[in-house]
Amino acid sequence: MSSMREQSSSFDVARIVRELSELIGTHARKAYQPHYEQVVLRLKPKGKPSTDLVIVRGRRVYTSNRDRPMPSNPSPFAMVLRKHLNNSRFIAVRQYGFDRVIELTFEHGGGRLKLVIELFRDGNVLLLDDEGVIIQPLTHAKYASRTLKRGVAYTPPPETFDPRQMDRAALDELLDGSEHDLIRTLAARANFGRVYGSTACSVAGLEEKMDANSLDSEQRDALEQAIRSMLDGLSAGTGAMMWMSDAEAMAAWNMADNEADRDAAAAGISEIAPIDLSYTDAEAIVEVGSLSLAYDAVFGSHDAAAFIRREEERLVDSGEDEGERQAKLDRRASQQRGAIDRFHERAAITQELGKAIQDNWEHVESILTQFNAAVESESWQSVEGKIVDVPWIDSVNPVKRTIVAYLPDEDGEPGASITLEVSSTVHQNAQRYFEEARSQKKKAKGAQAALTGTEQAREKAEKRAAKDAAAGRLRGRQRSRRFWFEKHRWAMLSGGHLLIGGRDAKGNDTVVRKHLSSNDLYFHADLHGAPSCSLKLKDGLAQNQNPSENIPAGVSSMQVVQNLGEGLEDAREFPESLHSEAAQVAVCWSRAWGSG
Repeated sequence: MSSMREQSSSFDVARIVRELSELIGTHARKAYQPHYEQVVLRLKPKGKPSTDLVIVRGRRVYTSNRDRPMPSNPSPFAMVLRKHLNNSRFIAVRQYGFDRVIELTFEHGGGRLKLVIELFRDGNVLLLDDEGVIIQPLTHAKYASRTLKRGVAYTPPPETFDPRQMDRAALDELLDGSEHDLIRTLAARANFGRVYGSTACSVAGLEEKMDANSLDSEQRDALEQAIRSMLDGLSAGTGAMMWMSDAEAMAAWNMADNEADRDAAAAGISEIAPIDLSYTDAEAIVEVGSLSLAYDAVFGSHDAAAFIRREEERLVDSGEDEGERQAKLDRRASQQRGAIDRFHERAAITQELGKAIQDNWEHVESILTQFNAAVESESWQSVEGKIVDVPWIDSVNPVKRTIVAYLPDEDGEPGASITLEVSSTVHQNAQRYFEEARSQKKKAKGAQAALTGTEQAREKAEKRAAKDAAAGRLRGRQRSRRFWFEKHRWAMLSGGHLLIGGRDAKGNDTVVRKHLSSNDLYFHADLHGAPSCSLKLKDGLAQNQNPSENIPAGVSSMQVVQNLGEGLEDAREFPESLHSEAAQVAVCWSRAWGSG
């Protein structure tokens, strides 16, 4: 993947929105979440192959036709998207002002839904109902002026400056009110970003470091004209430009004639943009048909491997013991090798069938001609009933308008079977098999790349395990579930007794209402921000008498119990030393420590 900037600017978003408008009328098929930070929405244009809308949270949105592995089990967020968007029609797309926010509108029998994509800060993806209420966000978030969570009306971010609405008076006000240099004023206050701010300065012939409020009338005229020229190019232009790092990178890109070679050459791309960046080297430009194609060239290979990365990250972070980790990687590698063999085998078979169709041109043409004549004079249903008497045709599919026919073997008898589209020529049917062979070879190449990644992950895991063993480090196993008290502050006191406290005002209320029985003891420090705490009579932690075999000797194994305090009727009967411990912890949990 190239080292160029990953986060889209408002200029980039504006062009992507224009490109997405060309997909209006397509239908949403399936939604995937191959990685925690990525959502993929598969769109199906009528009469064309499906295209993937790739959303990398907080960074970029673009369309791609790459093959990409997907999880067999959809994530909860992907399930919500499938439930509400499957088979819906994409009817509108817009950018919120000149902000990095995109709104996609879908329609089906149940009404309209909106998918909002936020590409600033950490980003977010939110599904809204027809009244603008959030059905589900990818990530719950709370800001000073808005809250993003399920069941709350969606509030867009505060409106930013839109240079497309700027006249000369607004430009003068922007410059005169700035206390910074020109590039910072354009990048931040005018919402250009540094790349396009530098372009505006270059086109206008102005120094980036000059004070914004020092520009005279002539310089302001030049800047206004430069900005207008850039915005006109953004709104009226098509395609995108890619800047290569040097002549060698340019040559590598021009020589690349397949996806794998282009992915390798993409490391030489230093910048992409929907308009000309005049401050860059004009001789190192490659023009492509859309900004999505440029994004796919730079980031496509990396983004398409998102699911593989997620699986590798899970292995690294899961805390599985070395045997489990190696076994999982071995199984995956075995499956990938099997897939590679199947792809190669399928490619060889379809290639041979395509050549066989060409070698038996007259035979195939005779079958197609006679069959089409019979259908024209009678009907598909009538002909289908008579096929049993035709030795060279095995079956008929009226829905797909195809037939399964036989090619002659060396003795002139029915041999290999082929599927023929009766509305296509012999050449077109042969080409369809050749295309399938090429597709299988491409999949084999992708599977080989995935296998390489798996083998690298296995090698990394082996090295990590060896280093851990040499250093005497232990790695904890990740638990599949959390205990109820882990939602709150909690501490294990002497004897395994449990003290819980609220993390915030809502948590304090929950602790008091749900986890403070008449037999428990309430603690609260007389300090600012101190939580409400409950010392539990029965609940706590005790030594596990049957620990897992994977736990090394000398490492404690605890289990949750609800039988502490036997013989006592109230937590007030605990010894004073335990009460003192609980009080000290309650004081330690106060927010007053942070304020000095």
